[in-house]
Amino acid sequence: MELSSGLFICFLLWGGMKLCYPQPLWHSQGESFPSAMPSAMPSVMPSAKPVVVECLEAQLVVTVSKDLFGTGKLIRPADLSLGPEGCEPLLSMETDDVVKFRVGLHECGNSVQVTDDALVYSTFLLHDPRPVGNLFILRTNRAEVPIECRYPRQGNVSSRAILPTWVPFSTTVLSEEKLAFSLRLMEENWSKEKMSPTFHLGDTAHLQAEVHAGSHVSLRLFVDHCVATPTPDQNTFPYHSIVDLHGCLVDGLSDASSAFKTPRPRPNTLQFTVDVFHFANDSRNMVYITCHLKVTPADQAPDKLNKACSFSKSSNSWSPVEGTADICECCNGGDCGLPSYSRRQPVTSQWSKFSRSRRHATEEADVTVGPLIFLGRAGDHDMEGWTSPAHTSMALGLGLAMVAFLTLAAVVLGLSRKWHAASHPVSASQ
Repeated sequence: MELSSGLFICFLLWGGMKLCYPQPLWHSQGESFPSAMPSAMPSVMPSAKPVVVECLEAQLVVTVSKDLFGTGKLIRPADLSLGPEGCEPLLSMETDDVVKFRVGLHECGNSVQVTDDALVYSTFLLHDPRPVGNLFILRTNRAEVPIECRYPRQGNVSSRAILPTWVPFSTTVLSEEKLAFSLRLMEENWSKEKMSPTFHLGDTAHLQAEVHAGSHVSLRLFVDHCVATPTPDQNTFPYHSIVDLHGCLVDGLSDASSAFKTPRPRPNTLQFTVDVFHFANDSRNMVYITCHLKVTPADQAPDKLNKACSFSKSSNSWSPVEGTADICECCNGGDCGLPSYSRRQPVTSQWSKFSRSRRHATEEADVTVGPLIFLGRAGDHDMEGWTSPAHTSMALGLGLAMVAFLTLAAVVLGLSRKWHAASHPVSASQ
């Protein structure tokens, strides 16, 4: 029952059944592994699949069947692009059955995320059909297919020898000072990373921001600002601010219950919840969340520029995860010291270092998680059950039985009246 309703919804979203089976839409070959499969089992998909991905050492190869939707209507290579920057496919012949992309892992606007055990490169394949010639109709749907490549952080992904076999001291110091930021979707009990990116409206997303400090002194992590967008590009439109003003979870001001989790599990980890949503009049039903993370020494007291504040509707006030309550007062007025973050400012680098003292660096980074895919309201699957074939047949049977009962009652009532009239004739007056 749930699978049927899921396929129906997926059919509406993607426009074809071939993309709706309960299997990942991205596949990898070689030395990288899809997020939905065990890391010890590389996936080699047959060529009949609509989209096949090869995660090479420094490149990403995407092979797309021209019969993308499995309907026999072939797509045009010009309608395909890869990533936020819209990279074009390789030149192909009209007689070719597939379209290929071959790009560098850092090209086309691909995003990278560092987890505990892997480097994750994320992008998407976009099919955006346009009318041909003087026609104003389309025979294929617009579709966006998320793609992901995972590279284990332990060991060497190349078959070649590592040179040099010794590491200079200056290089060792630099690597020890580099911080690894991450932003992950977690299960409700925060015990492990959430494997499925799908949500229903009414659900709550559990997000965990973390920094791995290596040999650094103890650090405290803060979420400076977060923005939700329908694509991985944080500067796109429309957008929705979740965290702003250097750590104010402003999404909690609306009808949501979004908040930071207190207390922290560790100084270098910050957890928060967000009531899920989707953008109105946007058929993609996908949301990417990009957060700007930063750290301070763990022994430094939180202040207006480094804080984690949640809004409580019951007390109509802001409260911090740690520190004094006055550091959150600026969340109401909108003046928390430095100018608020501008989404349209150019981003020159993912890593930005402001100060360095005794081999300690105050660093920050933009990290993106997504896509979060929305399948409708949380109660929809209960209501959808009543529209299933079994329930429809039951309702139809009950309706027919009621009609038959009413018809029989009408016949009996008519015969009864005739019998009563025949038994008591009315005599005519003389």
